[in-house]
Amino acid sequence: MSKLIRRVAIVGGTHGNEWTGVYLVKKFQQFPALTTRSSFETITLLANPKAIELNRRYIDQDLNRSFASEDLLNPKLINYENQRARDIVAQLGSRDQPQVDVIIDLHSTTSNMGLTILPSTPDPFNLRLSAYLSQIYPDVRVALGMNCTQDAPLLRSLSPLGFTIEVGAVAQSVLNADLFLKTEQLIYAVLDYIEALNQGKPLDVPSRLTLYQAIEAIDYPRDAIGNLQAFIHPDRQFKDYEPLQPDEPIFLTFAGESIRYQGNSTVFPIFINEAAYYEKQIAMILTEKREIELDKEY
Repeated sequence: MSKLIRRVAIVGGTHGNEWTGVYLVKKFQQFPALTTRSSFETITLLANPKAIELNRRYIDQDLNRSFASEDLLNPKLINYENQRARDIVAQLGSRDQPQVDVIIDLHSTTSNMGLTILPSTPDPFNLRLSAYLSQIYPDVRVALGMNCTQDAPLLRSLSPLGFTIEVGAVAQSVLNADLFLKTEQLIYAVLDYIEALNQGKPLDVPSRLTLYQAIEAIDYPRDAIGNLQAFIHPDRQFKDYEPLQPDEPIFLTFAGESIRYQGNSTVFPIFINEAAYYEKQIAMILTEKREIELDKEY
């Protein structure tokens, strides 16, 4: 192992209406012994308190798109999330001077993503930890974003180690007991893995990892002024991670016509019909399914 993990941050409420992360962080703040381990410090953070208070995704702009280095350094950007991003950097550290070693950012989604891990970077630590979690929890899936680097404007990108946990399908501003409890257990497993690693007793990790690499985001069909002209086809709804073959339907127009996938190979859509992605003009994200060999050590 190259270094000890000294400080772990568990973040919830980056989006104020994603209650799984909000209430898990509140629980950990009320019962800190749950996340206490002997070899490192665990801190908790409610990222967007004003949005949490108002039960909104954000106040002025998406906080989880507010961490681009150039934006953090731009004094002209002064809206609430811009300022909040700078406050978080002051607590967690910058990319150049991190004050935490691992960031776990908790999110929920209206898409049927189950338990999904989105690593900050393809660092061996992240991939081995992801493989461990998918081994002990077979319903865990691992997805790499199209910009899976520290250049991404995401909160998790403040540290190369760590990931976002996305759970769903769960409606905004709703607690789902099953997904809440599964996310909680996943967090404890992460902390136990780091504890064992720090103590020189690493837990067994598979030699291979199945992951889903994002390759393209596609929008809903729209007219010239942006109005929706179709919605997710009923044959595709809630089928995140299921294979999509060329010529299979993905959208259904209001006139009742199917729009079919025009790609040349099988892909695996994720974040299908995510409610918060309508404004981002994303109907789903297409991924390729890959099997990779893991480094034997971190």
